[in-house]
Amino acid sequence: MSLGGLALEPDEIDDLARRAQDGDRAALEDLLAAVRPRALNVCRGVFPYSPDAEDACQEALISVAAKIGSWNGRGRFTTWLHVVALNAARSAYRRMKRQAIAAEAEQVDRPDPRTTSVIAGTRLDMLEAMEALERDHPQYVEPLILRLYGELTYDEIAEQLGLPVGTVKAQVHHGRRLARPMLRGPE
Repeated sequence: MSLGGLALEPDEIDDLARRAQDGDRAALEDLLAAVRPRALNVCRGVFPYSPDAEDACQEALISVAAKIGSWNGRGRFTTWLHVVALNAARSAYRRMKRQAIAAEAEQVDRPDPRTTSVIAGTRLDMLEAMEALERDHPQYVEPLILRLYGELTYDEIAEQLGLPVGTVKAQVHHGRRLARPMLRGPE
């Protein structure tokens, strides 16, 4: 195990997570340092604009530290981390969207998107589709997001959500089918 810039093996990360759950503050700090690149990659899947991805990653790491006790240890810590990071990214997107709407409402003139966009580079159509899907068909959102953004396998998603693999595959398929009409094609 080395934290000097080298990636840890999954067993080493799981061991750090267990120690952190037991209250070892040094292990928690080492764990956060070790998983930060993974969390950032997940957030970059939602926010290609680096500062937004960095903000979402920070939120994810704060959530990991606060919720470390909720990792049940059945699956890999990194699988649980994907879920936490995706949820943090989605939460950051919602917050940024509310801020952008509020900022736009306060301006008399049309805002310059080069200076007021807080979600630059984001696949807005995909995030909007996920928001609509969550309102109308919430059971499809988490499996679909884990598959599309988290790039988890069906087996990993099933393990994380405690569902049969066949159910996960069906939810992802139906979620894609429902989201597809909401996505914009190239303009």
